[in-house]
Amino acid sequence: MDLTKETLGLRFGYGLPLSEGTQTGLGAVIASLTGPDLAGQTWRLSSLEIFAPKVAQLQVLQRQARGGADNTAAYDAALNEVVGFAMLGFRTAFARAIDTPQPLRERLITFFADHFTVIAKSGAAVIYLPSALVEDAIRPHIGGSFAQMLAAVTLHPAMLIYLDQHVSIGPNSRMGLKQGKGLNENLARELMELHTLGVGGGYSQIDVRQLAELLTGLTVERDLEVVFEAKRVEPGAEEVMGKSYGGDKIVAIQNVLRDLALHPATAAHMARKLAVHFLSDSPDPAVIEAMRQAYEQSGGDIQAVMRAMLSHPAAQGQGAQKVRQPFDFICAACRALGVTGADVMAMKLGEFKRGFLFSMEQMGQRMKSAPGPDGFPEEAEAWVSPPRLAARIDWAMRMPQHLVKELPDPVLFAKGALGGNASQTLLTAASRAENRRDGVGIVLSSPEFNRR
Repeated sequence: MDLTKETLGLRFGYGLPLSEGTQTGLGAVIASLTGPDLAGQTWRLSSLEIFAPKVAQLQVLQRQARGGADNTAAYDAALNEVVGFAMLGFRTAFARAIDTPQPLRERLITFFADHFTVIAKSGAAVIYLPSALVEDAIRPHIGGSFAQMLAAVTLHPAMLIYLDQHVSIGPNSRMGLKQGKGLNENLARELMELHTLGVGGGYSQIDVRQLAELLTGLTVERDLEVVFEAKRVEPGAEEVMGKSYGGDKIVAIQNVLRDLALHPATAAHMARKLAVHFLSDSPDPAVIEAMRQAYEQSGGDIQAVMRAMLSHPAAQGQGAQKVRQPFDFICAACRALGVTGADVMAMKLGEFKRGFLFSMEQMGQRMKSAPGPDGFPEEAEAWVSPPRLAARIDWAMRMPQHLVKELPDPVLFAKGALGGNASQTLLTAASRAENRRDGVGIVLSSPEFNRR
């Protein structure tokens, strides 16, 4: 079975036209999840190994400054370099989405980046960590098992810092008894409530606390290295969801993460969440059930779950049931206008911030800064308030002329951006616009373009 270009581009990708080399056959689309990461190869990002020494240098300069050292110039240079990593990460996310010939793969990566939300809440020193989490723990596992991705994400410094695991100490550990410090349950709670089992997944507060005790020992050094400190570990075995985890604590942590990933409640939670993201705010229960069964039967294989979704009639049915989030909206607009990833990467920093980052924020979405650990909302109502719609319309009317040298014919633009989904009403309105700027703006402001 093949997906139509409109279905693949509008519903499961970042808009039309599709990039050169994009394949629409179901087998090829699924295979793209494990094939070469084409967008990642075109637009590369540095791993945490490259970023961590920059953070360590910045922290040394911070401590020296607090001690009275006159190192303002060196500190500013180090800070600019660290912030530059973050800005490069933001640009690269746009460039990959705009250029990718693997639209489902890139959209799925964005989904999991939101599912495993982290925010750089501790200042400039960790501002690149959300991008590093995607690069190190999500992209390499996008077509593999959810269990492997869960382990990589959970043990990444970005997640440990964001959910305060690096300050969690077993109350009866050597450090806990000496310093009178105790548990932080944030990571354990979000692991169960958000990342795996979901609300109503059959766990209790006792399970949360037991999991928090099991996770003690995991911490992050100043150079962002994840280490396991025995002096922080709560002694004894822990029981999580009716199963005892004792012995080697590192092995026990790996085992509990695997068991959480393979739990039936996780299969149901992930199936529904994926269907809501890709298909509808209220997806057909039949497609959720098909995805849930695929998850359980395959041991949480992401490819199998996506195949079950794409091969279901619900994926081929009526589209335009989801509101494009601001990141999706801008990427789709750029793709329709012919703006390339190279164009985005070549923009002056101020232009990029104003045209992309600040505009996204006005539309209600701050880049890699979701309002909480549950990520950005999916429901349409979250994105269609009057101020947020006004921001979209303002962008649609103002930005295209700054992104391309010559604006396209509005009618041809509408057909290229929406294919057969461009209504006659929209085509008529575009044709009657006083000029190309207004016509293109009408298309980008239309309900058809703002839904997928």
